[in-house]
Amino acid sequence: MVRLTIALMFAGGAVAAQDVDCDNAIAQVEMNYCAHLAYQAADEDLNHAYKLAIQQARAQDQYLAEGEIPAEEMLRDAQRAWIPFRDKACALESTMARGGTMAPLLFSSCLERETRNRTESLRYFGEVN
Repeated sequence: MVRLTIALMFAGGAVAAQDVDCDNAIAQVEMNYCAHLAYQAADEDLNHAYKLAIQQARAQDQYLAEGEIPAEEMLRDAQRAWIPFRDKACALESTMARGGTMAPLLFSSCLERETRNRTESLRYFGEVN
């Protein structure tokens, strides 16, 4: 789905990264591009938070009782389930502009929002616990 978003982003014309001012994007293709960049930044934050959460899960697993599911395994399973959920939910949200040039913007914006929400959950687990 992300590949489709990227392809759709540039369907309206080429955008050179050095020419785009994301604080003042006006053209739809620029807004689509900037929304994708924002999602990429959110994804980097998510990956950092996930690493912290994995470390915390491993620390908790030292107290694992017989028959209990390791926290690390539960975290990995939850993350693996969350990714397709996020992608499908954002694909649905982008149908509000189905077939239009704004669909990639809606998709990337949703990806960023949902990724930032998940990042906060992971940070809570990784830093607070």
